[in-house]
Amino acid sequence: MSLRVHPGSVRGSAKAPPSKSYTHRALLLGLLAEGTTTVRDALASEDPRATLLAVEALGARVRKGDVIAIESDGMVRAPAGVIDCLNSGTTLRLLSAIAALSPGEVRLTGDASLRKRPMGPLLAALESLGAKTASAEGKAPVAIRGPLQGGRARLPGDVSSQFVSALLLAGARTPQGVEVEIEGALKSEPYVDITREMMGDFGVRVEGLSVAGGQRYQARDYRVPGDFSTAAFPLAAGALAGDVTVENLPERTAQGDKAIVDLLRRFGARVDAEARRVRVREAPLRGIHADLSDTPDLFPVLCAVAAHAQGETVLSGAAHLRYKESDRIAAMVANLRRLGVDAQERPDGARIVGGPVRGAEGLVTEGDHRVLMALAVCGLRAEGPLVLDDHEAHAVSYPSFLHDFAALGARFEVAP
Repeated sequence: MSLRVHPGSVRGSAKAPPSKSYTHRALLLGLLAEGTTTVRDALASEDPRATLLAVEALGARVRKGDVIAIESDGMVRAPAGVIDCLNSGTTLRLLSAIAALSPGEVRLTGDASLRKRPMGPLLAALESLGAKTASAEGKAPVAIRGPLQGGRARLPGDVSSQFVSALLLAGARTPQGVEVEIEGALKSEPYVDITREMMGDFGVRVEGLSVAGGQRYQARDYRVPGDFSTAAFPLAAGALAGDVTVENLPERTAQGDKAIVDLLRRFGARVDAEARRVRVREAPLRGIHADLSDTPDLFPVLCAVAAHAQGETVLSGAAHLRYKESDRIAAMVANLRRLGVDAQERPDGARIVGGPVRGAEGLVTEGDHRVLMALAVCGLRAEGPLVLDDHEAHAVSYPSFLHDFAALGARFEVAP
């Protein structure tokens, strides 16, 4: 089934979905904590579902519903079968370190896309901390056996901040603790900030990239905040084609993607940020230069905005996007070219010269949720309809995407 996007205006309000990043971590911390953790407002999408199933497989008792209850003694137990992480890189990477807390062997795999994503540096770090691992040339499927002892581990900073988060989460439960040394600059550091913030919420002390061992996570009642990275899509729609307000956004947050507010303002959109809500209205847009080292998930939607902005936009600092659900740099540039936009790949991003965006069929989303949603937003201001090859990948992070955009007045059609 394909998705046909018709040009048109959007107006009204939408509620930011719960954060996928916070949901993953809350579920895993529920496994590691002693007692019963309740998680409220969890994102009900495919990636967190993979994490929740894994939490259950590793020994926690889970009660599902509007409020998720996780009862655990804080121990990690190896299941008899293989844990399927589906398409969730966060699940695979964070679980790999947590699995190393078990003395038994834990086997992890995922779909074809996930099995292409690099795991080698994390597995090497786990081995340096006392675990034993086996993999398919540094990629899933992987087998991990602990118990992890702790110590000092080195990681490259330019592949995935999830490697760092994984070691910190598990490190608190090791005898020696874990200190992470980063080679080069750490990309996507705000995601590590989220991890540290939430570890503190669950009673564990973290200092920089070091965590003392022998600590215990404390079960608690946790509410997942709204997500800026997902809210970026309706906010960008407002910048391109109308007047949109997004509510349920946290006032104080470690989320790096809150930068979308300032980035849309730099493009020239009219932006009003208030407590827990942001309003964006269309205006003449101009190109910008932006370093996305800390906010790579914004790359696809910023490409959509840049396609309609006068002059040159250069997005940089995001080479690790080539290892996401798709090569997002290549995917966005190729699709913008199909729409008649002057777009060029760069090793760490793209150069885009805005201009008329024509309608087109045969746009290829690569099964990537952020590529799909970015192209749909781009189509709101195109000269004709856009036809995307997929209509459901958005469910990974934004299950209500089509519903919310229809409520704003967008005309999206699912067709054979």
